[in-house]
Amino acid sequence: MKPISVWQDIQRIRAEAPLVHNITNYVVMNTTANALLAIGASPVMAHAIEEMAEMTGLAGSLVINIGTLSAPWVEAMLAAGKTARQRGIPVVLDPVGCGATQFRTTTAQKLIEAIKPVVIRGNASEIRALLHAGQATKGVDSLCTPDEVEEDARTLSRSAECVVVVSGAVDLIVAGDRVAKVANGHSMMTRVTGMGCTASAIAGAFVAINPSPFMAAVHAMATMGIAGEIAAERSKGPGSLQLNFLDILYGLQEQDLSQRLRVEAPDS
Repeated sequence: MKPISVWQDIQRIRAEAPLVHNITNYVVMNTTANALLAIGASPVMAHAIEEMAEMTGLAGSLVINIGTLSAPWVEAMLAAGKTARQRGIPVVLDPVGCGATQFRTTTAQKLIEAIKPVVIRGNASEIRALLHAGQATKGVDSLCTPDEVEEDARTLSRSAECVVVVSGAVDLIVAGDRVAKVANGHSMMTRVTGMGCTASAIAGAFVAINPSPFMAAVHAMATMGIAGEIAAERSKGPGSLQLNFLDILYGLQEQDLSQRLRVEAPDS
């Protein structure tokens, strides 16, 4: 994959500032909103069911994150997803902690069936848990790697008719028989809460401007990884990484992509 394709998407995000509607968790609201602003998108964080249809209808994409679930929020997620599906607005689903509890797993499965997301992004354990009841997890952390769940990702991609992104040291992006691998990123990113959730939010910005969910997902993960790499090189620890990550997203240039992009992917 050529760096120019990623750069063109970043330029479109910065030029169009797509509205990304997030129904996300309390832990990461500030983090993901700032990341979307830094890349050039326009975030909104709304979860009241009374405004779901109206708010979702204004958006270029919808990101649903189940990190801090409650029954009213599930109702709002389903209502927002219904509007998005009716209006052709792309949806990104982040099944945070899927497999940790039955409530999370069944909620994620229900959302997939009802909403038909164009992208599902999670860690390896979360993706496996969507297919295999009783799969062991460690809270919201993964106990396996993307390579170990590649077949599960393919199965989920086919059954849900969507792109499946498995985050890890090497990110896996699957759309049926099409597979991409993104080797960008840094281990320090795992020491900052909400980096996976941020990846889902950033994916929301890319699917809002790129009609190919597969390429949008690849570009989003590459952008996340490269920004994380550069930020880690300038940071003493996780605290400074958070700040540097936002600065790098804001100032990311085509040269950064050309020098660092490590992606195995088809070009279309």
